[in-house]
Amino acid sequence: MKPPTPTTATTTTAITSIGTLVTNDPSLGQGPLGLLQDAAVVIDGDRVAWVGTTSKAPATDSRLDAGGRALIPGFVDSHSHLVFAGDRTAEFNARMEGRPYSAGGIRTTVAATRAATDAELEANVARFTAEALRQGTTTVETKSGYGLTVEDEARALRAAARHTDEVTFLGAHIVAPEYADDPAGYVDLVTGPMLDACAPHARWIDVFCERGAFDGDQARAILTAGAARGLVPRLHANQLGPGPGVRLAVELGAASADHCTHLTGDDVTALADSAGRTVATLLPGAEFSTRSPYPDARRLLDAGVTVALSTDCNPGSSFTSSMPFCVALAVREMGMTPDEALWAATAGGARALRRTDVGRVTPGARADLTLLAAPSHVHLAYRPGVPLVDAVWRAGTRAV
Repeated sequence: MKPPTPTTATTTTAITSIGTLVTNDPSLGQGPLGLLQDAAVVIDGDRVAWVGTTSKAPATDSRLDAGGRALIPGFVDSHSHLVFAGDRTAEFNARMEGRPYSAGGIRTTVAATRAATDAELEANVARFTAEALRQGTTTVETKSGYGLTVEDEARALRAAARHTDEVTFLGAHIVAPEYADDPAGYVDLVTGPMLDACAPHARWIDVFCERGAFDGDQARAILTAGAARGLVPRLHANQLGPGPGVRLAVELGAASADHCTHLTGDDVTALADSAGRTVATLLPGAEFSTRSPYPDARRLLDAGVTVALSTDCNPGSSFTSSMPFCVALAVREMGMTPDEALWAATAGGARALRRTDVGRVTPGARADLTLLAAPSHVHLAYRPGVPLVDAVWRAGTRAV
């Protein structure tokens, strides 16, 4: 989801009479969310220029009366898989009939993605980012991982880079089918020719460190090779069961350990001791779709771990692009308060992407704003499934 290119001539806009403004800056308002009542925000070009109460709002070129509605930062979805083709309805249906989830269904999407044209893949990315935008998401990370050949991974990243803010190389999603009997050979491919082709198009490198995918030693080799090429590690960790993923993520200074469904006490301690350097990104859409146990967000938060929420939008285990839905799940199923869940879905996602310009509504931040058809952000959990997004600004331009 690329922000619009700013023009040389800028105009200023004030959004006034905001019922509750979430700034995510405690110095600007009440509590960790920095809440302001009867607030106003001034947009100048692609940035937030001023935040305060409506009565003190400066003169601007135009004004929009929020009529008491809530304004929040645009959601930051720091984990998605949008470059794919095909459909896995049959797999979902089988799970709902009682078949357990495993990573094997990824191969179905790999076959469909390899067969798709560049135009078809790019159209899918554009469709899903537009879908997310309509639900208030203004920053999207997405990954490769459904090509698993040098050219298919590279073309996936090229498509992702044209439509999203943050691009991740995930050649190590699963072992490619043609290397089923030679996983070491596939690791050599990922850390050699595939990395050479893909590194120029990505900022991040990721590995699915899980049974049925890559073990700890393989994940370490892949992430270390990516770091040597300038890519920053992040890691799929501890989704299907306990394993080395979370502690490996912390050891390597990864920006995030994602899923974190099955954690030991040592895993939680490692994340807490990272002091926010490695964010625990929780993906409740996956648990919803696979009927698996939800991550224990309360345990992580009480231990002082920095937590993000994201959709994990993908065709197999979490086919949702809705951050509001994930916020509602986090509150209902994972022990988070509405304030904690909103922070995790905005500022938390920004932390997981090591971004300081998004996930907040403060002077100097990118003007990514979501206006809700409700007086408070609490309605995101209070009214689950209701389309509450009234308007969205991305980089200062109204997009919804």
